[in-house]
Amino acid sequence: MALAGGLGRINIDLLYAGMDRLPAPGEEIFSRRFGMYLGGGTPATLANLRRLGADTRLLTFLGDDFFSAFARRELEALGAEPVNLYRGHGMPVILSSAMVCAGDRAFMSYMEPVDITDALLEEAHARLKGADVVLMQPDYLPLYRALKAEGAKLVFDTGWEDNLSVEKYGEWLALADYYLPNRREALKITGTRTVEDAAAALARWLPCPVIKLDREGCLILRDGALRVVPPVPGVETVDTTGAGDAFMAGFVYGLLRGEGVERCAQYGNITGAACVREYGCLTGFVTEAQLLDRQKAVYGDR
Repeated sequence: MALAGGLGRINIDLLYAGMDRLPAPGEEIFSRRFGMYLGGGTPATLANLRRLGADTRLLTFLGDDFFSAFARRELEALGAEPVNLYRGHGMPVILSSAMVCAGDRAFMSYMEPVDITDALLEEAHARLKGADVVLMQPDYLPLYRALKAEGAKLVFDTGWEDNLSVEKYGEWLALADYYLPNRREALKITGTRTVEDAAAALARWLPCPVIKLDREGCLILRDGALRVVPPVPGVETVDTTGAGDAFMAGFVYGLLRGEGVERCAQYGNITGAACVREYGCLTGFVTEAQLLDRQKAVYGDR
């Protein structure tokens, strides 16, 4: 299979679950469940792709601290051995305490800065050169320009930001082959009120806009026609953390196989649905055989 790669910082989630509500300021509430997990982003997507049998190349930042050691062990256990670009002496992983209860979530995160030098970007380019699909983050624009010029397909995901806008990320959208926002992100970045209008706005940059609709599947605008790829039926959602990264893994898996965008979205719906059945970003997943079987069972030849 073709190669997928990406550069991204590792997130580690300290997850508290099983509360009836989130604590108010000054309150202490005890959860009924706790776990430490690898979090989302490029590392999670590439780890899921590795589980699907894809060749992957993960570039990231790992230090000598306890949490970096945990991340390295977890990634190696998943077969996604990381390439470490970190040359500092701090803690380059991102820590997030996530509190999950019925209908609500809250996060507190900590992130030390990492110095992104020209030498680091040159090393990243050398490591990712030849990748067929590269995952884009809201950083490293010179790296993506170089890889695009060499023929890589670029798949972009911003995540939510309060200042998310096309003015901020127009250069990324112009480079990307695919951008995979959820409904809320698509409305925010385009400043529109409906997903249909958001798809039309994104078509200024992208040949085939794709918008994740959560429980309602996925919207695609192709050749001027809107199409909804329906969701996987009968999914009981436990935790939506990492669902977008899991969707991206299925979508990119389809690209690596040379599939059309609709089949890629079907794969994404299946991998996203597997994720939300469990707590944590990487606990719920499907194997390649399970993915292909479920695609046939749910979507058939569509």
